[in-house]
Amino acid sequence: MMVCQRALRRALTAQKRKSSSLRTQCARAALARCCASTHGGGTTVEDNNYLAAFRSSRTVSYLSSEPTSLLSSASHHTLYSTISNHESNPLEWAAVRNLSSAAEAADDSIDEEDAALSNTSYTIQRRRGIRNVAIVAHVDHGKTTLVDELLKVAAASTDQVNTDDKSQLSDADAETEPERLMDSGELEKERGITITSKVTRLNYSSDDGDFDGESHVINVVDTPGHADFAGEVDRVLSTVDGVVLVVDAGEGPKSQTKYVLSRALSLGLVPIVVLNKADRPESLGRLEGGETELELMDLFESLDATAEQMEYRTLFGSARGGWVTEDVDVALDMAYSGSSEIGGGGASSMRGLLDAILKDIPAPAVHWYGEGGDDEAASAAKDADDFASEPFSMTATTVGYDPFLGRTCTGRVYSGQISSGDSITLLRRRDGDLFDESSSGTNGPMSQVSGVFATVGVSRVPLDPPVAHAGDIVTLTGVPESMKVGDTLTTTANMVPNAVDTPPLVPPTLSCLFGANNGPLSGLEGTIVASSRVRARLVSETDNNVTLTVEKSDADAEKTVVLGRGELQIGILVEQMRREGFEMIITPPQILTTTCPTTGKKLEPYEEVIVDVDADYSGTVVNTLTGSRKGILVEMSDDSRGKTRMRFEVPSRGLLGFGPEIATVTRGTAVMHHCYIEDREHAGVMGSGSDSGRLVSNASGKATLFALESLSARGTLFVAPGDVVYPGMVVGENAKSGDLEVNPVRAKATNNMRTQNKEEKMYLSPPRRMSVEELIGYMNEDEVIEVTPKSVRLRKLELDAGVRERAARSRKKQLDALKQNNKKGSGK
Repeated sequence: MMVCQRALRRALTAQKRKSSSLRTQCARAALARCCASTHGGGTTVEDNNYLAAFRSSRTVSYLSSEPTSLLSSASHHTLYSTISNHESNPLEWAAVRNLSSAAEAADDSIDEEDAALSNTSYTIQRRRGIRNVAIVAHVDHGKTTLVDELLKVAAASTDQVNTDDKSQLSDADAETEPERLMDSGELEKERGITITSKVTRLNYSSDDGDFDGESHVINVVDTPGHADFAGEVDRVLSTVDGVVLVVDAGEGPKSQTKYVLSRALSLGLVPIVVLNKADRPESLGRLEGGETELELMDLFESLDATAEQMEYRTLFGSARGGWVTEDVDVALDMAYSGSSEIGGGGASSMRGLLDAILKDIPAPAVHWYGEGGDDEAASAAKDADDFASEPFSMTATTVGYDPFLGRTCTGRVYSGQISSGDSITLLRRRDGDLFDESSSGTNGPMSQVSGVFATVGVSRVPLDPPVAHAGDIVTLTGVPESMKVGDTLTTTANMVPNAVDTPPLVPPTLSCLFGANNGPLSGLEGTIVASSRVRARLVSETDNNVTLTVEKSDADAEKTVVLGRGELQIGILVEQMRREGFEMIITPPQILTTTCPTTGKKLEPYEEVIVDVDADYSGTVVNTLTGSRKGILVEMSDDSRGKTRMRFEVPSRGLLGFGPEIATVTRGTAVMHHCYIEDREHAGVMGSGSDSGRLVSNASGKATLFALESLSARGTLFVAPGDVVYPGMVVGENAKSGDLEVNPVRAKATNNMRTQNKEEKMYLSPPRRMSVEELIGYMNEDEVIEVTPKSVRLRKLELDAGVRERAARSRKKQLDALKQNNKKGSGK
């Protein structure tokens, strides 16, 4: 049986690049038969026919029951086809979210005037000696660890050190090498996730005979894997010409894998697939049976990959182990043997991946305004000096500020060259769904470039000489102060005709109100309290965080509306601000809705949710998501390890607060990932998912052990002895429905009366501490989060208990009156 499976795997690897679409279907059918025969006890004559047909050079159609991947469905195929269609005119799609299929069908026409304005006066050439590639993946699939290994191999290749022989590396060097070097931010190190996209420059000398030791520059972009930071992926994909899709061999493609791959394919980027963590026990069965590869092939087809994109190279390896191979048999042998020796049996260091990047990823596409065009680009790439006379253009993917160098801008040079001391002009990005000539592409502020830098590792290094050419990804200093992400820089003496177009971003899905802290403890722990300072900080965040939108509130001039992609994105922003000394309050999130242009119905965002959980808790997860949260179970499957994977389509409103709740009811065994799908018809009134009330303090002071010990029987506490509380502050969760006023500062009576119970030793469980993003999904409509540099508190919006009680009675009367009217209407 093992021989049959490995023979099919070798046939798939050898024939995939030559396969037509029909041959690919035959390959999938053969693999499906192989997977089925694993449980049947042996191969059959029909299996051999499948294998012979697949290996044959003729186009043979064996289309039996075709396996359906976990991640493919008709609705998602329609969604991503719609996105791909809009890529031809990205400015038309930038201002609105994806509507449902019916709404999108009525919005396919392109305005002739916009099409005329979008015509460019350049052709495409290629630059020799450089590659630009992004590492994309789902969260925790090993992107950053992989980039660390690429940095080591590239550095060793220029120093002529044999990286396949780890004995040449000293123990001191091995101990001082930091893990996940690219996760350099403070919050990234604490949480172990990538939050912002970062680019690093590799100087690599290949030993492959096709390159004869020629040195190449490889710009590698490390991207986040969490859905809330998908905008970081969107903004950097326009700067690269290919992607390395990292997939956990044991888990297979997940929701964010699908999103980043759809964006890469729609932009025409060339993919390379790396099945990471191949040496783990949970990956062995899926690699032997070809399940992960089968799911990936289904995913590529469901996302309308072109014939060229379907010919992707597949590598098997371990980023932590530092090895990669194209032969699955070698990967399985290394995994079964537990060997870490690189170079034996066909496995190599990460040189194999870097060589694959040089072979498969095309040289950077450069805008050429001179004579010649795409035909010349196909025949021969040009050297860097050939673009010296061309107009310079560069778009900003990251902007920042250096206290010594001033405003900085990181991006890709699309044409020409730039040197330190050159005069540059800012061209605003085209905004909205039309080409607004009054604000787009017109001459903006001018400045003089003071420095040209490249990022090596996480350090900014000045280029020597200080010149960047077309195709480079560099950082410029001395750019105009008003520079924003997506804007174009061009030389004043030789300007490009129009600003460079950048791809659209998926718009935000929820909003929160930020305001100054108006609680009793305002100003005691933070140094920046004024609402104007809070708003200024939020506005400055939008300069670099393009997925955030900041607006002034119409209802309250002292508050600011922040529109984002999810709870985690808002929580990270709040955490950064509180570490800078800000005090603020955040109101409950509101899901953004739209109106269908054809039917006039109210639409809301829907998300795909994938939950991996122990089979014992699968029923609990289904009940939780399909009940008051209005989710729909699309697919459900079990594996041999006792795990159940479920795929839901849920309104974004239904996911607020779902993470902490599902972690509690499944005892922490559930792993959930979600990704935005499209806007669909509003699901109607939705329950909160939890009927628990709150324990609300009615006194001020420090909480005492004596009071909290008696309150612990009424619910779960959020505060510990010694914490400062005040009236209206939520100190715990009530075990019953409804809010309960309690006194957490009550102390033991000081008298000379002695009883047996009075002198008993008191025990108290640790309080439940929630992060900002957990509280965003947890709080009710009448609550706010109070954030200071030292504390995160949950309190009622109205601190006066009497006012809250009268408001509750008023709401109850209105609800009863509404019910009576509904009954009368139904009776008639």
